[in-house]
Amino acid sequence: MSSNISERASALSKPRRWAALSVLIFPVLLISVDNTVLSFAVPAMTEALSPTGNQLLWIIDIYALVLAGLLVPMGSLGDRIGRRRLLLIGATGFAIVSAVAAFATDASQLIAARALLGIFGAMLMPATLSLIRTIFPDATERRTAIAVWAAAFSGGAVLGPIVGGLLLEHFWWGSVFLMAVPMLLPLLIGGLVLVPESKDPNPGRVDPLSIVLIILTLLPFTYAIKTFATAPWFVLVASVGLAVLSGITFVRRQLASESPMLDMRLFKNAPFSGALMVNLIGVFSLVGFIYFVSQHLQLITGFSPIQAGLWMTPGLVLTMLFGLVAVALSRRFGSPNIMALGLVFSAAAYLMVLLAGDHLSAPVLMVAFAVLGTGIGMTETLSNDMTLAAVPASKAGAASAISETAYEVGSVLGVAVLGSILNSVYSTRLLVPGSLSQEQAQLAGETLGGAHQVAASLNTGDAQALLASAAQAFDHGVLLTSTIAATLSLVAAVLVFRVIKPAIK
Repeated sequence: MSSNISERASALSKPRRWAALSVLIFPVLLISVDNTVLSFAVPAMTEALSPTGNQLLWIIDIYALVLAGLLVPMGSLGDRIGRRRLLLIGATGFAIVSAVAAFATDASQLIAARALLGIFGAMLMPATLSLIRTIFPDATERRTAIAVWAAAFSGGAVLGPIVGGLLLEHFWWGSVFLMAVPMLLPLLIGGLVLVPESKDPNPGRVDPLSIVLIILTLLPFTYAIKTFATAPWFVLVASVGLAVLSGITFVRRQLASESPMLDMRLFKNAPFSGALMVNLIGVFSLVGFIYFVSQHLQLITGFSPIQAGLWMTPGLVLTMLFGLVAVALSRRFGSPNIMALGLVFSAAAYLMVLLAGDHLSAPVLMVAFAVLGTGIGMTETLSNDMTLAAVPASKAGAASAISETAYEVGSVLGVAVLGSILNSVYSTRLLVPGSLSQEQAQLAGETLGGAHQVAASLNTGDAQALLASAAQAFDHGVLLTSTIAATLSLVAAVLVFRVIKPAIK
């Protein structure tokens, strides 16, 4: 029966295949909108919930952190119980929890809701990509389908700032979460009608210990990176130690198993491993850029949420466009060359920020983000396709989960590493007026949004002095994080030429 299910998924008519893809776009669109909207809702959330700097990072990070820890187990579960079934379960849970998150009354409640969203999000993402792998057996069609899938991320990023900006100007911050409910209804209906079920015909037994080990590898590791600037040293050492020990045990267990949850031999494939690294670094660069530019445009330049969203729209449109263009370019020039070019574009975007120095302006940021979007569009489409093409369709769920894990770990690291460094530099360089109380000084030193909160209660002179210092301290942190992101993008470009390109030839 399982084998017949997989065969039917691969033997759909062409109209049915593309109709099914249109349904699978909705969860991707939703998650992209959710991530972008949240970045733009940071100032409003800060004002309403008064989170600490660490809590603010947790609100943004906890979703991706939990999701990263569960993607591989959920991808394996989808291979076993059916990818469509897992997708529909995830969609239902995601919609319900999104509605709950909208009415959180403090930072802790919102962090908990975001963690639950991570659990259900882990059901959505591997299922969509693995279903594409089984629905589109033809390599050219699959690459185009993945380009559309990747473009949906960009499309959601375009819609997020605009729709979210309208919501934030007319309603409370929680309204941005309510978008999930109407967006998931087409998936729940169309998924039952148009999307075929597929699963691994020989999935093997469920291995609970492997599930626990992969979670204990990814969660402590991402936690240590996220809190390296604030957590006690012994907590960081313990977290990294647990992650390393669990990871080694997990790898040894998979290599010894006849039906491993994750086939570790895949990582010997240079295009597979290299594409994962390119995927991770690309997302790292994108998320880190959005984290600081959304705050700069609103809190330093003074734009409203919708104005900031409109200024970022050209870059997001180019991400979507070049995700599609990359398919044609790869046929002519080869996927490795186009991936490397995309990484060079990403590095160039951050170098533009560095060259602007202390004179960052909205036009400079818009152009830099457009250059970044062009590069990300090329790298993400081709790196995802290269990852999936390396495995048979029956293992699509596991491969998709690995690809999505790289994506989400990149997202976590983008905010955790760049965000933590940015916050640390900001706190160190901020000069507060002597008239501030200890509590006001602490709040202003936590985040840029906190400084604006404090400034609202000060006299004009002190308020201007605080905001000027906050803007300078924030932008100084941006220069440091830009250096890191540009360097990593160039290193990844070298990796493509040294590791991926020779293997493909």
